[in-house]
Amino acid sequence: MYTVLDIEPELQASEFIDVLQRSTLSQRRPVEDIERIEGMLRNANVVVTARDTEGLLVGVSRAITDFHYCTYLSDLAVDEAFQRRGIGKRLIERTHSAAGLATTLILLAAPAAREYYGHIGMRKHDSCWIIGPAE
Repeated sequence: MYTVLDIEPELQASEFIDVLQRSTLSQRRPVEDIERIEGMLRNANVVVTARDTEGLLVGVSRAITDFHYCTYLSDLAVDEAFQRRGIGKRLIERTHSAAGLATTLILLAAPAAREYYGHIGMRKHDSCWIIGPAE
């Protein structure tokens, strides 16, 4: 069993990194750079967590929003041992609710999760353009 907390803005970087490593998301996040991870957490507008009954972080959603028009859900990570229990869907719902249901929620799917989002009712968008970080 788990509990989804409304918002946990003071989530510690070590816990965030731990759940990223227990999901598939650590492969695409700078988990070796604690300062960068701390900045990612402190500058997010909405951080929603899912914890088991023992308090272990089993899922996290981290989003950036203007609370009026758009919400970018940057990170959605669920411990692989806790997947397929509806945790990801509930994290998305709580994140969107916290950011404002009048906003459009946007995310870029991880390769392993491309089919998941359609399954939970999200619509695929065929146009996305990015500029990667400077090296």
